[in-house]
Amino acid sequence: MYRSNGNFEAFGRPLKPAGIDGRKAYFVGSGLASLAAATFLIRDAQMPGEAITIFEELALPGGSMDGVLDEHKGFIIRGGREMEAHFETLWDLFKSVPSLETPGASVLDDMYWLHKTDPSTSPRRALQNRGQAVDQMADLTLTPKAVEELIALALMRERDLDDKRIDEVFTKDFFASNFWLYWATMFAFEPWASALEMRRYILRFVHHISTLSDLSSLRFTQYNQYESLIRPLVEHLKTQGVIFQYATQVQDVLVTDAGGAKTATAIELTVDGRTDRIALAPTDLVFVTNGSITESSTYGDNDTPAPIVTDRGGAWSLWKRMAERDRAFGRPEKFCENIPEANWTISATVTLTDDRIAPYIQRITGRDPRSGAIVTGGPCSIKDSSWLYGFSISRQPHFAAQDPKKELVVWLYGLFSDRPGDYVKKPIRDCTGAELCAEWLYHLGVPDDQIDDLSRNAARTIPCNMPYITSYFMPRAAGDRPLVTPKGSRNLAFIGNFAETERDTVFTTEYSVRTAMEAVYTLTGVDRGVPEVFASSFDVRVLLSALYYLNDRKPLDEVKLPLVAGLIGKAAVAKARGTYVEELLQDAKLI
Repeated sequence: MYRSNGNFEAFGRPLKPAGIDGRKAYFVGSGLASLAAATFLIRDAQMPGEAITIFEELALPGGSMDGVLDEHKGFIIRGGREMEAHFETLWDLFKSVPSLETPGASVLDDMYWLHKTDPSTSPRRALQNRGQAVDQMADLTLTPKAVEELIALALMRERDLDDKRIDEVFTKDFFASNFWLYWATMFAFEPWASALEMRRYILRFVHHISTLSDLSSLRFTQYNQYESLIRPLVEHLKTQGVIFQYATQVQDVLVTDAGGAKTATAIELTVDGRTDRIALAPTDLVFVTNGSITESSTYGDNDTPAPIVTDRGGAWSLWKRMAERDRAFGRPEKFCENIPEANWTISATVTLTDDRIAPYIQRITGRDPRSGAIVTGGPCSIKDSSWLYGFSISRQPHFAAQDPKKELVVWLYGLFSDRPGDYVKKPIRDCTGAELCAEWLYHLGVPDDQIDDLSRNAARTIPCNMPYITSYFMPRAAGDRPLVTPKGSRNLAFIGNFAETERDTVFTTEYSVRTAMEAVYTLTGVDRGVPEVFASSFDVRVLLSALYYLNDRKPLDEVKLPLVAGLIGKAAVAKARGTYVEELLQDAKLI
């Protein structure tokens, strides 16, 4: 496996790898990573679909990328996916998946055309004082000290950040900024989260710094992620003959190690309560999605909080069994144990059932939520909320089954679970659906005497408790996540966001698909480059633009940063006059 860039590799079709005929492939889990890897096996390794089996412990595929209409509770989404133009492997995947909406088009075509007609922007990135815009909403409000801390983190080596927390590398200046408010609520970072992961995000998404306040760099699907991405992917795989086996929990994958050569030899599983064992040939392939952020999710309703559970579930227990026998398979305990109390665990799906709440949304966003166009364009965060509450309203209808004249679907989440609310004086995890809705309505500016009535009689809210939702960001060190293909592995790979690949960032659809492509190409010998992570941190134009916006659109002569003065001082600017460097500085609005 090798990484590449450029159209020659991106548009090329690889030859069929030698020895692919007669091989079988088995997948643990049916999340995006498994579905993507199965697609790459068929498209690029040219393995017959009938040779591929996907095991799933639930009754439907998709992993954390769900969106369902429960016959008892109503519409449920556990989260949403923010995508961008430089998700290189994600778009490589969906250019090959036929649309279920448009004959002759791909899923990528549908998203591309949709974005052209309805580009994403956020008219009100953050609120305070019950529905008012935050101060200096277009600015990042970083002090010179905070900017220096941010640059210093970006320049550090990963190995120097092993097991460090974000609040160990930043001071209060940084946490008081709009930058942190926007960054944390866009990506779900907590102050206790991994500084190593924060550094990766800074380098990976430095090109987003100019759009943090309006989110105009994001891309969204027509409907929820399950209907718009997972469902067409599953249907495509089924037409290719891929076998989906549900209600199946993989208990163990047995691996032998002979002189450093690791070979998966058997899969032990439980199917509808019956134990089974699959003997593997050395040429058979096994792809394991290790760990899960949505494992052990529970749901409440309008009158009942989502139950709090401590069961670690099948995805974690499988990873633990494998890692106990071979430390090359990572350290799952670093992610699923000792998660701080002050973490994000609760999200909620609100279905508005009449028109009484919609005017408050329109007052804040300036957009009619029933227009069919983007409403919030990503998260709208509530700065003065004890829970650091936020909400997101995508294009409506968000479900194909929605009644567009009566129903609107809103997603809520709060990043701090250990504090009482501002209207509902309870921690978020103890709240019923109606109480979660009431807290949101309070921050929208709904009059106090109407909040309880509207939360119960104009909306239906389903709380979801996800005990491991922030586990991606637990402080970690090298080796805590297994390599996509562990050293010496002949037929076993780990895929998904708890597998390790360089430079890219977890909690993204891109990471799931990238690990899938790397795993397939490595184990089958596909002779095509895996598109490298977008190199925005190596592009001087992006870096200059980031410097401009980090300092709230100030030119260089107004920037008071020792590091910047040393790199681009007055003498250097003077020498740049009349050169291409001057043009770059002018394009970045720094001079």
